[in-house]
Amino acid sequence: MTPLHSDQHVQTGTLSNIVYERILTMIINKELLVGSKLPTEHVLSEKMEVSRPVLRQALKQLREDGVIVSRRGSGSYVTRKPESAAMDFAPAGSLADIQKSFEFRAAIESEAAFLAAERRSERDIQHITSLIKALDICAQNGELGTDLDEELHEAICLASGNTYFVKARSSIKTNILTGMNLTRSLSLTKPKARLETVQAEHYAIVDALKRRDKEGARIAMRTHLEKARIRVFESERKNDDLLS
Repeated sequence: MTPLHSDQHVQTGTLSNIVYERILTMIINKELLVGSKLPTEHVLSEKMEVSRPVLRQALKQLREDGVIVSRRGSGSYVTRKPESAAMDFAPAGSLADIQKSFEFRAAIESEAAFLAAERRSERDIQHITSLIKALDICAQNGELGTDLDEELHEAICLASGNTYFVKARSSIKTNILTGMNLTRSLSLTKPKARLETVQAEHYAIVDALKRRDKEGARIAMRTHLEKARIRVFESERKNDDLLS
């Protein structure tokens, strides 16, 4: 394994993202099996030639993503084996940031949906409905549909009547599109039911908007984005549990 040499020009966050992906790669390549214990922080930090703080930041993200679990007095254990496709579709060093962007979106967009249910106009609903129907066609044809997915979420934020939601999303637009491209690309490698599930989540949001159900829209949006975050690493879990 090539060591990671940090210098004053390399951000700790960037290094921790690289360490995060290297540990994921070790799990994907079965160097670390589901159920097995991770090497100690001392061993891992020396192996990758990074500081303990950098390593701990990477481990923290892996715990938050449900890939490892820490047991008091015992250490950290692998709980999930991501599929290799997640690494294939995501740009190098981006997976940790993609997962964080889903957390950010769940907080921002759920509140935007809450307000959109109250403030949306009939014109907003017509536009949002046209977008979700276009996504239906994408799902039926096995097309990616990233741009339409993004346009749908942006339209819901616009319907809130608060431009700060739109500006907040724009500040991480690249991360959002990367995350959408990853999750939708992964879905295309799965049975058609996977994209249909994503569409059902979209429809739950839109239906709540139509009914002016503010709390329902908030919950539906948060549920959708939290599930999208989980889907990045969920597809091989059951098989690995059987094999480990």
